[in-house]
Amino acid sequence: MSIVKANSIVKVHYTGKLTNGQIFDTTEGNDPIEFTLGDGNLIPGFEKGLLDMKVNEKKSFTITKENAYGDVITELIQEVSKADLPQDMEPKVGMGLVSKTPDGQEMNLMVVEVKEDSIILDGNHPLAGRVLVFDIEILEVKEPVTTA
Repeated sequence: MSIVKANSIVKVHYTGKLTNGQIFDTTEGNDPIEFTLGDGNLIPGFEKGLLDMKVNEKKSFTITKENAYGDVITELIQEVSKADLPQDMEPKVGMGLVSKTPDGQEMNLMVVEVKEDSIILDGNHPLAGRVLVFDIEILEVKEPVTTA
């Protein structure tokens, strides 16, 4: 039986929840996801939680904020004057915006508060500072293809 290990190609169904039970992401009702462990596309705690699982195994595990999206970085929360926004923009809480840094990189921002003359933007990942809980079912494990 295949066991998940570093560099395995894994297909899973999952549900991600906050500690209060609120679901933030799930594959339920959709296709499972497939990924390669160690390719840098997953948070460290998610990958670690899958290690040594077997096909058809189900498991729940908790990921600390340090092994997920880290702490909230207060420097990424800023107040911006509405005068600096495009004239036709009507900012609303929860609205996503994209800004370019001076070096040209794009930064995703979320409107977290709308005041009379300004808005508060947060550049942190929406799950930063949160402990996450995942319910996982391993559907398939494949060994990586190696070229000699």
